[in-house]
Amino acid sequence: MQIKMSNQTDSTVYADAIMIRKAVFITEQHIDPALELDQVTDATWHYVGYTTDGAVTTARMTPETDGQTLHIQRVATLADARGHGYARALLTQMIADARQQGYQQLTLGAQVTAQGFYTALGFQPSGEPFTEAGLPHQTMTLTL
Repeated sequence: MQIKMSNQTDSTVYADAIMIRKAVFITEQHIDPALELDQVTDATWHYVGYTTDGAVTTARMTPETDGQTLHIQRVATLADARGHGYARALLTQMIADARQQGYQQLTLGAQVTAQGFYTALGFQPSGEPFTEAGLPHQTMTLTL
């Protein structure tokens, strides 16, 4: 799998990220498009994993105001591409990039059904569960 990233909303990477997010979050999980398709800034980096079949997995990463933490969001893999380790490879690259850039911590709001996936990558639950877009979530952190 090839991983590409961009912080530009007019890039092919961003367009591919939105395509995956629409398929997974809006079509599959029935999340309101107004909640899913939010505004981002140039500080947000969109990652997309590509196979010979095209774009299959995505996530984004944005710096927190503390300057030491990055927040990962919108982790999604197309249904027919699941089970091949694509999201794991994408997150592994994001973790490596965060370390290389000198960040101290990663945070994310995991859908409770995906919590085991993030635990296997080293993330630990923190705080109380919460509901976002009608789905149960858990804040998780990874110290780098």
